[in-house]
Amino acid sequence: MSNPLYVFDLDHTLIHGDSSTVWSRFLSREGLIKDADYLAKEHKLMLDYQRGEMNIHEYVGVTLSPLTGMTIADVDSLVARCVETDILPLVYPEAKRLIEQMHALGQQMLIISASVSLLVKAIAPRLGIQHAIGVDLATGNNAYTSVISGVPSYQAGKITRLKEWQSAHPEYGGELTFYTDSINDLPLCLEADRVLMVNPCQKLAAQGARYDWQTLNWSL
Repeated sequence: MSNPLYVFDLDHTLIHGDSSTVWSRFLSREGLIKDADYLAKEHKLMLDYQRGEMNIHEYVGVTLSPLTGMTIADVDSLVARCVETDILPLVYPEAKRLIEQMHALGQQMLIISASVSLLVKAIAPRLGIQHAIGVDLATGNNAYTSVISGVPSYQAGKITRLKEWQSAHPEYGGELTFYTDSINDLPLCLEADRVLMVNPCQKLAAQGARYDWQTLNWSL
């Protein structure tokens, strides 16, 4: 018998904010951004994301540019500090309780996010979730690049990446429950057996009304 799987989007679903934006502002605060227009560019791309129109390759190129010249170890150390100081305080209390309940029931959980995996895979274990998928980056010369490796976990790409994960974990091919806030996740919503919308954007809420998806209103 296949076991059920509970899949979570990360940004604006488990946390009150976007981890990529939080990371960008962290880098700015640390004095690591040389481009005076960096935050404005990042904001413009996030507005594209909210409309479901963002070019993920452009976003990764812009937001990873400050890491040029840093080693993987240096970046991972910065990420760990950002997660501790800036991201964990944004976790919804309702998300914490739900994850604890899932653990108590022995349920398998997975985060799948359009943020880069170097962030997502640092955040997930701090939330108590073992498995996580993010946008993977090519590496070279002991450094992260701004080039996406493989299929990005964005829009329909989340379905591809989830199926890859399930191929490696065939025991979790049962009922799929998906938590998200974003219209960008509509393709995966339509694949899921059950959808719970967390503070959904207007476009997702409209789709949810068509399919009778449950809405959760979480707050800090």
